[in-house]
Amino acid sequence: MIKPIHRPSQTPVFKLSVAQKLVLLFGMITLMFISMPTAIILLIGTLPTITALMTNSQNASQLTIVGCFNLAGVFVCIVDLLNQYNARHSIIILDNVFNIIIMLGAAALGMILYYELPNLFVWISAASAQRRLHSINSKLERLTEDWGPEVLEDKSSK
Repeated sequence: MIKPIHRPSQTPVFKLSVAQKLVLLFGMITLMFISMPTAIILLIGTLPTITALMTNSQNASQLTIVGCFNLAGVFVCIVDLLNQYNARHSIIILDNVFNIIIMLGAAALGMILYYELPNLFVWISAASAQRRLHSINSKLERLTEDWGPEVLEDKSSK
């Protein structure tokens, strides 16, 4: 008789020691203070993306387009922050209305593209179809000039 393999019912639990917890806490606090200027700009600058995520999280294409354009606008301000990296300079950057226009306007451009790009493709397709129809009609006219109007008559209906 084959004996079943004995597997432990519980997986071993990974626990941190007190020293590891203190090192992790110290590292997170240090990272928080080091990245605070960037976090301030990212928090304010990506509000349109956060709004799109909260209001319509199922629409991944809208979130992708708005998020990418929004991050492109925010990236301009983060590059400016790298010249003088401190929390005071991040507030100065956010105090400038043109930087806010760049960040939020890029997200608005992404939203406009999301809603209007399908209409543009429909318009281009309709224009292409009209041009093709005009080309076919001109070829038919040339055929009737060469072969006579009998070419256009439907023989199957007689």
